[in-house]
Amino acid sequence: MAITTAASRLGTSGLSDVVLELRPNATQGEIEAVILAVYQQVLGNPHLLMSERLVIPESLLRNRQITVQEFVRQVAKSDLYKEKFFHNCFQSRTIELNFKHLLGRAPYDQSEITEHMALYQSKGFDADIDSYLDSDEYQSSFGENIVPYYRDFVTTGMGQRAVGFPRLLQLYRGYANSDAAHLSGTAPRLVKDIAQNTASTVVPASAAGFAFLPAQKGDATASAFGGSKAHGSGKFYRVEVAGIRGSGYPKVRRVNKVVVIPYEELTPHMQRVLRQGGKIASITPL
Repeated sequence: MAITTAASRLGTSGLSDVVLELRPNATQGEIEAVILAVYQQVLGNPHLLMSERLVIPESLLRNRQITVQEFVRQVAKSDLYKEKFFHNCFQSRTIELNFKHLLGRAPYDQSEITEHMALYQSKGFDADIDSYLDSDEYQSSFGENIVPYYRDFVTTGMGQRAVGFPRLLQLYRGYANSDAAHLSGTAPRLVKDIAQNTASTVVPASAAGFAFLPAQKGDATASAFGGSKAHGSGKFYRVEVAGIRGSGYPKVRRVNKVVVIPYEELTPHMQRVLRQGGKIASITPL
């Protein structure tokens, strides 16, 4: 059932009957519906060209050689997914969307963001995607053959937190909206709320107030990881870096370089380190 009686006004009422499972006796039509539903969920409701579809994974699913879970994994690791939500996005935005697309919810707290940042830095993109799909949460929510859906818009009773509903509304902007075409662009939506551990504002998907966004210049809420305000959230991190060998940095041999930076500067700092051939050794909150 819908998590709130205002579901129709918030644009989420159509999501209360969204569980789609690939059953053993599924018809070809039902298999096609599952394939399209996976694309819609994992790629954020895209306009998908035939040339962009994953022909081989689709064929494997139709022939029951892989599960829905493995098909989701193939889509999330595809070049198409990376092009839409990884290469051109702030890392925190990518993490927000990974949670939405793969676990059907928004991140709940800063520890989840930090965990996935660290995993990506240490093991790479594919390992980070696997961490969502191989988690106990994914298995208990979707198993091998249920298409992921927006869990915090419906009452499931499985590990839900009250903060999840308003936060997911910040990421979900209506059934006709694509995650690759948000007004906020590639900037993270939840960075301030998560950093300050506060609840997000509940805003209907079609609200006029959300249709207009103020200029991002000088606004730490929107520019967060762009970093124009050094103390936007008041949270600082000790970042240990090894092996930087770019212009303006000394060559590091035996001793790592340690800097203290605000939360809002984590992503651009890590991006600079990677461009200069360095490696993030550790990230520790202060």
